[in-house]
Amino acid sequence: MGLLTLIEDRPTPKAVYNWRVYYCAVVAASAAIMIGYDSAFIGGTIALDSFQTEFNWDQYSDSEANLISANIVSCYQAGAFFGAFFAYPAGYFVGRKRGLQIFATVFTIGSGIMLGANGHRGLGLLYGGRVLAGMGVGGASNLTPIYISELSPPAIRGRLVGLYELGWQIGGIVGFWINYAISETLPANHKQWIIPFAIQLIPSGLMFAGLFFVRESPRWLISRGNRELGLRNLCWMRKLPATDIYMMEEIAAIDQGLEEQHNTIGIGFWKLFQAVINNKAIMYRFFLGGALFFWQNASGINAINYYSPTVFKSIGITGTNTSLLTTGIFGVIKTIMTLVWLFFLIDNLGRRKLLMYGAVGGSLCLWYVGGYIALAKPSENTDNGTLSSGGISAMAFFYLWTIFYSPSWNGTPWVYNSEMFDQSVRTLAQAFAAANNWLWNFLVARFTPQMFDKMGYGVYFFFASLMLCSVVFVWFLMPETKAIPLESMDRLFELPPKNAHKIILAELYDSEEAFRHNVEGDGFSSETQEKSEQAESV
Repeated sequence: MGLLTLIEDRPTPKAVYNWRVYYCAVVAASAAIMIGYDSAFIGGTIALDSFQTEFNWDQYSDSEANLISANIVSCYQAGAFFGAFFAYPAGYFVGRKRGLQIFATVFTIGSGIMLGANGHRGLGLLYGGRVLAGMGVGGASNLTPIYISELSPPAIRGRLVGLYELGWQIGGIVGFWINYAISETLPANHKQWIIPFAIQLIPSGLMFAGLFFVRESPRWLISRGNRELGLRNLCWMRKLPATDIYMMEEIAAIDQGLEEQHNTIGIGFWKLFQAVINNKAIMYRFFLGGALFFWQNASGINAINYYSPTVFKSIGITGTNTSLLTTGIFGVIKTIMTLVWLFFLIDNLGRRKLLMYGAVGGSLCLWYVGGYIALAKPSENTDNGTLSSGGISAMAFFYLWTIFYSPSWNGTPWVYNSEMFDQSVRTLAQAFAAANNWLWNFLVARFTPQMFDKMGYGVYFFFASLMLCSVVFVWFLMPETKAIPLESMDRLFELPPKNAHKIILAELYDSEEAFRHNVEGDGFSSETQEKSEQAESV
């Protein structure tokens, strides 16, 4: 079996892998463009001379300036933390599609408020707008992976949910390079620093409009009693008629999952809270999902995203424009490696191996960078403004860290959390996971300037050590989930993580053979190609 061979849980008609399912996933994943753009542009923008001059940065001491910068960055994550929880009632009552439209609107309003900030009015509108925009992306970060995982065929679920990470990197690369572009082409005035804030309105507007042309999650519709529309949407997404045996199997699995929910948890908004509290197995998976985002942030990624000028200064990069250029290259590498992850790795090599390989390689790189800074003290030797050969090697290892991190811990935790819970608790679980992401994100954004001020090169050793610890966590606790249907996740997490994937796939193949034998025994015959062509008119 080759690296690029898709692992299918059962024989799957080619019609299932069609443009409709990709289109719905792309539109929903565009929410991540908003998130990626903010994480990339904000640190560079507030470091611009035009921004600091307008808000009279010289009046502050270094510690006061670090505190204000941290507050500007981190209030966004604080809003996202609460937005992730607000997404649970939105996703439960109004659906995945309308919920995403609501949060796109909230983000757009927040972004508009930021544009009112200037030297005369002060930073108040900037703080308020970022909190509101944060609530928008917090909610979207919850609902987007859920929506995509619920419409995805199992064999390409990782790839489709991975589009969310690709959107993040597209936004990131624009955010990194926009600062370099304006610093090179525009005079240092109000217009220069306000343009990056205004660009935030573009992805939110496109996402809001695009959502009018996608269909609601079939699983959510069926769970809310709207079975007819749910089946119609599922047939539209699969380009197959409801009488196709593949569709019969998928519908049967959805019905079985809902029946189990009704018998074990019950139906209702508050039933899920009771189930989580009373069910140790679910609580355990909540812990695993939240911990993945702790380990993701423990890699140091958001310290780099939000404070890239500070990071590169510690290695010896001097000058605002040079730092922004270096940051832009970092964004390009992340995007390229995300494409490799998306199309070649996540649904082939799998989640578990990616996380472990990425953590080991990334850790070794950070040990090297920290060691160089400890020995060479580049921040104290910047007289000629050029990097030494040791500094160049440190930058090479930093970019190598990016190559290890991007196709592993960057997007894989989102894929894991979108698929490791069954329908009954998926929305609440994703809210908890997304809130965990934004909580750790907030802590890193809030205290990174102080960490570099007090710890120096020790920051790199700190993150390198945590990356090694994450390998132990994944090896002992995280089973492989690639190609496993959502309805089989409960069984998967009952087994020892190392061998669970093989056991579940074997059980699924046996179950599929028995199902088809029973159907054929009842006189049903299926010609998949013919049914696929009939579905073109659905």
